[in-house]
Amino acid sequence: MTTISPALPSRRVETGLLLRIALPLAGAYLAEFAMFLTTKMVVGRIGYLELAAVGLAGDLTFEVLVILMGLLSVVGVLVAQAEGAGRKQDAGIATRQGFIVATAVGIPAAILVWNLNHVLTATGQDPQVVALSQPYLHAMAGAVVPLLWFAVLRTFAAALARTGALMVIMVAAVGLNYVLTLGFVEGAFGLPALGVFGAGLATVIVACIKLAALIVYTFKTPKFRGYGVFLGRLRVDLAVCGEILRLGIPVAGLVILEAGLFTAVSILSGILGPVPLATYQVIMGWVGIAFVTAHGLAEATMVRVAFGVGSRNLWAARQSGLLGIGIGAVFLVALMIVPLNLPDTLVRMFLSPDDPGYAAVAALTAKLLIIAALFQVFDGMQVIASLALRGLKDTVAPLWLAGLGYWVFGIGGGCLLAFPLEMGAVGLWWGMALGLCVTGTLLAWRFSLLTRRYPAHSAPA
Repeated sequence: MTTISPALPSRRVETGLLLRIALPLAGAYLAEFAMFLTTKMVVGRIGYLELAAVGLAGDLTFEVLVILMGLLSVVGVLVAQAEGAGRKQDAGIATRQGFIVATAVGIPAAILVWNLNHVLTATGQDPQVVALSQPYLHAMAGAVVPLLWFAVLRTFAAALARTGALMVIMVAAVGLNYVLTLGFVEGAFGLPALGVFGAGLATVIVACIKLAALIVYTFKTPKFRGYGVFLGRLRVDLAVCGEILRLGIPVAGLVILEAGLFTAVSILSGILGPVPLATYQVIMGWVGIAFVTAHGLAEATMVRVAFGVGSRNLWAARQSGLLGIGIGAVFLVALMIVPLNLPDTLVRMFLSPDDPGYAAVAALTAKLLIIAALFQVFDGMQVIASLALRGLKDTVAPLWLAGLGYWVFGIGGGCLLAFPLEMGAVGLWWGMALGLCVTGTLLAWRFSLLTRRYPAHSAPA
């Protein structure tokens, strides 16, 4: 491929472009995370069994959605590359085919979510918890396809560097979700009290309203005209759908490996005892915030790398990826200050000081927070490097590198340290940190290696 580099953006300009895309996306992802937490908070007011049911069923549903959204994220790569090449129609076609793929994978996923209570039964969960989860899952099944459609349209907007409206929609959705969940769970505001089913119903309604709002915004915004996203009938383009699946399936596999890492560590923490398990939940509450913030920067990095590839300015693509990784490292290291200085605050967010297990959980949390602070840096770095590679359409090799890092070093190393070497929860967390460090390093190294061959020229400071 011939490299055309008439204008390499300065590092200052490129940093501004990355942050302009990333900051609203990070805000949107934080709002999405807040919606999940507020649902648990409202449900927890009617009973601990209801909280357990919605928490467990919601986690599983969320994992299904995250895997499929990973697959669909490659639509953003195709859109950004087409935009960089000045091919608006191709960007619109990729988005429209993304809706078709989202529907094709979303319908069986909705059926799976409807029947997840059987999975809970098979894994030996408490029968009361399983019974309470069923109506929630039946409601949540209706949210799957609208949420996947929203994800496709969101990645289209992000690929065109129009993310401000996404944050506004998501922040508004947090308040709406809280009001509807409170109404449908407890019968507030004149709405019928539907218990856990009401929590799922609120999510479905909010998902549909979010989708409608983003459709209206996309349709009305002049920037999005000329792409043909909503013009004509949705005809299947087998070549584009095939490319989405070819690139997206390895991405979905990588997400499964990553989700499996955290699931396995949660189970292993439970084997070590209730205190390590409770401590894991406390720390992951903070790590989740750091991760979704980093994910906003990661998606922005993916978009800018793909744009550089599409415009055939390959050195610019390299600069975008390395800057994204560098900005992420600085931000995540700075973010280490928060958990290291607020251990008691983190624990109090989840447990009352009067709880008989509070002292033990607080002591272990304080001990693990140093490891967790390093862990959050590596966790954020690996997602940024992974999405930078995705912008190059490199999705198969990262799957194998993640398998090596997450499972051989992460789970394998954690189990060795925790059990044979009897380091307990400390060993388990060191293993997780090691796995993410190896994964992030390998993925960043691969991005540097793949883009190093790009013809270089003088880059402005």
